Amino acid sequence: MKKFFQTALANLDREAWIRFFAALIGLTLAFAAALFSTATRQAGNELATALLASASLLLAGLVGLTTVPYLARRVGFRRMRDALDYEITREGLAYMAVVLLIGVAALNTGNNLLFIIVSAMLAAIVISGVASALVPRALRLEVNLPEHVFANQGVLARIVLRNVRRWLPAFSVSVVPLKLRRRNKVTWERTLFAFPPRAKPEKQWFRLPDLAARVVPSAEERAEILAKPVYFPLIPAGTTANAEVELCFSHRGRYVQNGFGLATRFPFSFLVKTLSVPVARQLIVYPPVEPTDELFEVLPMITGEFESFQRGRGYDLYRIREYVEDDPARHVDWKATAKTGSLMVREFTREDERRLRVVFDNPPPGQVSEQGYERGVNLAASLAWHFAAENTELSFAGPGYTGGADVYDFLRYLALIVPREGGNVLADLPLTDDFNLVFTWRRQGSISTALWACSYVVFLE
Repeated sequence: MKKFFQTALANLDREAWIRFFAALIGLTLAFAAALFSTATRQAGNELATALLASASLLLAGLVGLTTVPYLARRVGFRRMRDALDYEITREGLAYMAVVLLIGVAALNTGNNLLFIIVSAMLAAIVISGVASALVPRALRLEVNLPEHVFANQGVLARIVLRNVRRWLPAFSVSVVPLKLRRRNKVTWERTLFAFPPRAKPEKQWFRLPDLAARVVPSAEERAEILAKPVYFPLIPAGTTANAEVELCFSHRGRYVQNGFGLATRFPFSFLVKTLSVPVARQLIVYPPVEPTDELFEVLPMITGEFESFQRGRGYDLYRIREYVEDDPARHVDWKATAKTGSLMVREFTREDERRLRVVFDNPPPGQVSEQGYERGVNLAASLAWHFAAENTELSFAGPGYTGGADVYDFLRYLALIVPREGGNVLADLPLTDDFNLVFTWRRQGSISTALWACSYVVFLE
């Protein structure tokens, strides 16, 4: 029985029931206040009549604005949920205050003209809600994002709205990021019910086992890609409106937005109606590659060792062949010429063959400070981008790296990388004729002599 009771409590939508009973209590109090206002009016107490009538209207309005839309949104009909997804503006609050004052005056005086005015003002609110619900329904949204995005560099995204109606235009529409509401989790904990509650345990009359509800707030999520609304004043019927939005991200990583909203204040700006559009977008932001002081410090040393390594390989003898018109005289091999009787020259390996391998030895958590880790990632991205622009034949290696020789594959790898336990990528690295640019957290003694001889090492700190 106890297990059944706990399961029922776990499956119960507690927040919805709490709001439902709170609404019943509020409406009961509003009805009681209205009855007492009638009685005080007949008794001639005008002050009590005004206070009770105002309290009745306030309680009824509070229930109507907070509880009824929330419960209606839980209904399985999508149109009803969308039609009730709204927020009241400051103008709407001021308008409601005026309606409340005129309503109190109408109740106190019994003037039919005031009742007509209140009815017309309430009808305007209904019309505003219906019109704002109809405007975004005929709009189709497209969000086009750039393919390659770097941190700290602005890029342009294109937002397209298409009005599929044949006759009616759409007014005052904004594309906004969806506000993901915080959903609190209610957990039941074992406790004791004691009386008197504030007395010491030895002075309490009785103590009984009890259950207490504890609200655990969940982490609030926010849309990542679109931060500000994009406004479209008019979209004529059957046409398309475009807007370019500048995006700039301060950090590398994956940015995900699960949906957008079409919001409008049309026609009276009493309500902001928002229609959710399930258009999911994902964006990978690469590390920044703009030149920095650290890049200018290490680049001459890396370039110098790289060029020395290439020159050493460039003077290896490849073959001896016959002389052609464009060969320099210093490459003439006189011994081979004397033996063959024809002019022979020595041919060497290509001096312009530039092959570089960038290796990122990802450290486990705690080995490198967060600032040092980010500096290493940014420097690796900047150097890879620099040598890719220098017509260098690049290759890449790292724990878990499965991309190819394209620099964008490596930048994507660096955009999502985090400190992680893994194998020794330097020990498993095959030795080739490439010059290696190694980013590692290991000490110099743990790097093999063969790898050290053909590498420039950047130590992560």
